[in-house]
Amino acid sequence: MSQNKSPATSEKKLKWWQLSLLGVACTVGTGFFLGSHIAIQLGGPSAVIAYILAAFGAYLVYDKLSQMTAEDPMEGSFRSYAKKAFGRWAGFSSGWVYWSSELLIMGSQLTALALFSRFWFQQVPMWCFAAGYGILGLIIIFIGTKGFERMESIFAVMKIAAVFMFLVIAILAIAGVLRTNAHGPTIPRDWFPNGILGFWAGLIFAFYGYGGLEALGLMTMRLKDPKESPKAGKVMLLLLMFIYVISIGLALILEPWQSYTVRESPFVVALVDYRLSFVPHLFNAVLIIAGFSTMTASLFAVTTMIVTLAKDGDAPRFFIKGKKVEGKKPLPAIGLTTAGLLASVVFALLMPRSVYEYITTAAGIMLLYNWLFILLMSGKLLKLTGWGKAKRYIGMSLISMTLVGTLFHKISRPGFFISLGFIVIIGCVTLIMRHFWNKADGAKKDSSESGEGAKLPANINSRTKYGMPHIRSKGRIR
Repeated sequence: MSQNKSPATSEKKLKWWQLSLLGVACTVGTGFFLGSHIAIQLGGPSAVIAYILAAFGAYLVYDKLSQMTAEDPMEGSFRSYAKKAFGRWAGFSSGWVYWSSELLIMGSQLTALALFSRFWFQQVPMWCFAAGYGILGLIIIFIGTKGFERMESIFAVMKIAAVFMFLVIAILAIAGVLRTNAHGPTIPRDWFPNGILGFWAGLIFAFYGYGGLEALGLMTMRLKDPKESPKAGKVMLLLLMFIYVISIGLALILEPWQSYTVRESPFVVALVDYRLSFVPHLFNAVLIIAGFSTMTASLFAVTTMIVTLAKDGDAPRFFIKGKKVEGKKPLPAIGLTTAGLLASVVFALLMPRSVYEYITTAAGIMLLYNWLFILLMSGKLLKLTGWGKAKRYIGMSLISMTLVGTLFHKISRPGFFISLGFIVIIGCVTLIMRHFWNKADGAKKDSSESGEGAKLPANINSRTKYGMPHIRSKGRIR
């Protein structure tokens, strides 16, 4: 276990509130800026309730993850805890499920960038934008300058600034300071226009907005006091819920929910009718910059993750080729990332009208599989009180209900089967690997026993043999 500990002595330690703000900046991305329009399309105004419920579910998961972190900080976070709770197969499958979810998130972000760009260039095919942004992201991976790392913090500020810019303009519009020639602000009356099934199907997209919870668990190793991770997570989730609920609620007041069927950010659509011609364009530009930063960060995460899996023996060591030399790039790992990007571009080419919904649903479901696993492992690693057990079961029930809800709508149903395909493949590979692990462990055990047995009889000067006194014969051996 000690090898899983992260010394992190050279890294600057964070205070709990710094981790909260960092978590907010990393979580708010295209999953919210664009994915929220699908939640509104499916559930109508009830999308506001969906984001509140998703925040509660995210809290239940992070509550258990932070408790495990506080008791035993481990560098691999949930992946290390899975291995500790259930064995190597759990760490292996958990790591690959997370890698797959990040790959899908990367594709989702890439598609969202293409959709944002089509706000200005309606006639350009989505796959052209997807290919362009993907190539730019790969170039950054190869360059890997420190300047880009500094720009990431600026991009994070821009994402938060875009949300607050929308909040200010929306409040001014509702107050009557800004006027429109179309309909004025109205409070929705029918909160469940598509019934409970519509609300149920839209839950997955609300949960997707809180994706990144696991990354916060990984970053808790940088806290000055890991025991403050529960506080950091609670504040982060409260801030996210406030941002999401208030901004979506204001968007629904400015524009009827039926308007959000177009493939544009709800926050751009809500401002189109007002006499601020520059605002939608400015807002869209900020979304593209913010989305690109998130997509590029996902590229780094996917590439780094496969290298980490290879180092731990949970992926072919071929993927760490080049990392043995300082400064060299892991070309095989980058090649696998490129293949994932290429698949996203092909999907955008073949399914230009539905690819975002499918990939986003699948990515959200893969995230929830890991969340469910976190709750499962917490029951084995933590000594829970009665209320702690109740929260664990409530979280598992809420996540399971959300997963089942994806089957009840044509938009989310394909994503469920895409994620199921990933799980089946990972499960089959895990079973195959367990056979080799057991075989290797058995051979190692036999080798150890035979080696020990061979040494003892050969040592005629030893005073004991198999725990019994060794009596040396006084006669000569003929």
